[in-house]
Amino acid sequence: MSGYKRMRRQHQKQLIALENRLKAEMDEHRLRLHKDLETQANDTYVELERLAKRHAAQTDKEMKSVCAEERRIQQQIVAQQKKELTAFLENQKKEYRLCKDKIKEEMSEDPCARKEEKQERLSRHKETLQRSQAEDEADLLAQQRLVYERSCRALKRRSLLRKHDFEREQLREELNKKRSQKEMEHALLIRQDEGTQDLERRQLRALHKLRAELVRLQHRTELENQEEYNGRRQRELARKHALEHRQQPRDLKALELQIKKQFQDTCKVQNKQYKALRNHQLEVSPKADHKSLLKGLKEEQTRKLAVLARQYERSINQMTASQAMRLEAEQESECEALKQQLKQEMELLGAYQTKTRSQLESQHERELQKLEQKVSVRRAHLEQKMEEELSALQKDRSERIKTLLERQEREILSFDSETRILGFGSLGSPDVFPKDDNR
Repeated sequence: MSGYKRMRRQHQKQLIALENRLKAEMDEHRLRLHKDLETQANDTYVELERLAKRHAAQTDKEMKSVCAEERRIQQQIVAQQKKELTAFLENQKKEYRLCKDKIKEEMSEDPCARKEEKQERLSRHKETLQRSQAEDEADLLAQQRLVYERSCRALKRRSLLRKHDFEREQLREELNKKRSQKEMEHALLIRQDEGTQDLERRQLRALHKLRAELVRLQHRTELENQEEYNGRRQRELARKHALEHRQQPRDLKALELQIKKQFQDTCKVQNKQYKALRNHQLEVSPKADHKSLLKGLKEEQTRKLAVLARQYERSINQMTASQAMRLEAEQESECEALKQQLKQEMELLGAYQTKTRSQLESQHERELQKLEQKVSVRRAHLEQKMEEELSALQKDRSERIKTLLERQEREILSFDSETRILGFGSLGSPDVFPKDDNR
């Protein structure tokens, strides 16, 4: 029993050591998962910061490019208008010379006109022509200024639309990046959950395997101990029976001596009775009959003693046979009783071990079901959490796109309203504000 108890304590220590090792392994696994999530979150933050800086740089570059493009086109418009104005002025000069020459020619064909009258007429035509050309030049300049301002306004509107396109593209890139990172985070969470499931199942299998092995060793030890106990009981009974067999002749001898003593005592009593009977017969019988009487009494006494001796001898033989048979029967009964007792104890041990194995299997089945339920609930919570996060992300995406589109729509509508107030009319209003832009 001391060895058995020592084995049970050793088994308990092994189970505790395994449970502590599995707990440390699980703690290390969870710490590693936490670090992986932190690394993922840091990488996400860094990527978003990098994307924001890149967007800021791209926006600055785009704004500079737009401004440069506006200046280039404005310079082109100004240069073109200068060419048109120069050509217009050259054309006016030509017309002025032609008109002047024509008037001079008409005046030279009129010989009746005086010189002062011709000079006055020429001056009047010159003033009229210069005033007309000045008005035409002013109209051209006004038209050019209107074209320039309208072109600049159209350029600003086009730049605003280009800015809006750029903002939508950057927002779309940012939102897609966030969704991609969220999907990567969810994929990591799923991989971590699957890894945790594998570790939990592997640890549970290791614990079940050790328990089953320890129970197997325990049952084997119990069976060996029971078999050793059975053998010891059988050997002890065999030694007891052998001792009884060795002791039986002495016991029989003592009984035989006791019977012989009884026989001797009986003989002494009979001798006393014989003497008393002989004396009485001698007293009542004639003296001549004493010899024959003594002979008859002696023969009767001898006969009775012989009968008594045979009876005691028969009693001794019967007692010897009876004692031998009784000892054999008692030993057989003890052997059968011990056999039945050991068989019953072995059956009880087998039933106990079967019950223990069944209880262990039931415990393992319950633990496995509990683990599967735990894994299922945890996975359901994880999927619900991921679904809620994606829903929140989609809601934020829609809100930000909606906010951006509404702001851009207000900006373009305000710009077009200001353009109409300035008198430039409609510069074009393409449909650049889709109501659902979730790409």
